Amino acid sequence: MKTLRLVSIAVIVSAMLAATPHAFAAKGERDSKGTYRPAETSSMAATSSTADSVSAGEAADLAFMREEEKLARDVYLTLDSYWGTETKVFANIAKSEQTHTSTVEYILSKFDVDDPVIRDELGVFVNDELQALYDTLAVKGSASLIEGLYVGALIEEKDMRDILAAIDRTDERAIALAYSNLLDGSKDHLRAFVSVIESLDLAYNAQVLSQEEVDMILSSGE
Repeated sequence: MKTLRLVSIAVIVSAMLAATPHAFAAKGERDSKGTYRPAETSSMAATSSTADSVSAGEAADLAFMREEEKLARDVYLTLDSYWGTETKVFANIAKSEQTHTSTVEYILSKFDVDDPVIRDELGVFVNDELQALYDTLAVKGSASLIEGLYVGALIEEKDMRDILAAIDRTDERAIALAYSNLLDGSKDHLRAFVSVIESLDLAYNAQVLSQEEVDMILSSGE
């Protein structure tokens, strides 16, 4: 059952976090080039210093995740330009997504994986699938505030599905911990979008995950 899988992965990552309690715990800072650097502790440094390379699959996942988090940021910035006077949810979550994509950028650098984001331009992606998705969702979300909120929730559900799959495919503790942070953020973002949807007297139905998974995520934030 999908819900059991979601819980089991959360338990596995929680165990890894317990073994490395301070990794990614602090907010971090930007270096002289503006790159976000998660606060690095001796435990994280020890983890990454023993792993100088990653598999081709792990590298592909990191590159995809870098642009997927950028997609979330770019869509929300675009939708904020339409609906920012009615809700701050897009602007607020876009700021968080900037941290997320920068965190993945840092991990790419840590493991010497090429960054697909050569020039950080709004709405521009190397991955054709993500380019098409951005184009579709930006247009869909601009149709109405409700459509925009549902687009936001869809992005967060998709992110969680992809993050869980990437966690399954990595053996690197530092990468799994970074993904765990992204997963927690996506849960918070889904709750935020659904909260605004429900404040408009509308019900929210799952779009990517199962309804049981979504209900569990929403109830866990109460």
